[in-house]
Amino acid sequence: MLTNIMYVTLQVADQDRALRFYTEQLGLEKRVDHTGPDGRFLTVGVPGGPVEILLWPQAAAGQPADMRADTTVGPVFLESDDLHKDFETLRDRGVTFEQAEPEDYPFGVRIEAVDPDGNRIALRQRPRVPASAG
Repeated sequence: MLTNIMYVTLQVADQDRALRFYTEQLGLEKRVDHTGPDGRFLTVGVPGGPVEILLWPQAAAGQPADMRADTTVGPVFLESDDLHKDFETLRDRGVTFEQAEPEDYPFGVRIEAVDPDGNRIALRQRPRVPASAG
């Protein structure tokens, strides 16, 4: 029986550059860094989270030209408990965003970051549940 999502793969042109972006700028932690016969197996993940992002080498990383940035969601969604605050922190670290500010929408708050290879990283915050009066 299936029990968990282990890895989500992102194609990157330069694994070291991608590792710096995901750890130093987004604040993820390096999990696995092993060089084997098939190449370097490099993963990062949210501290304490079970899912790892595999940063897999590919010469021409990023989205195909026919995928429009305004209609295609990122392959990875990272959740925040305070996206407005995290946005400020990440912007100060040099993370590039597709919008000027996070957007409030019916299902919470959202913004799209872009890694050095053009991969879109969806950042989301679920809507706050109002405290029940009772």
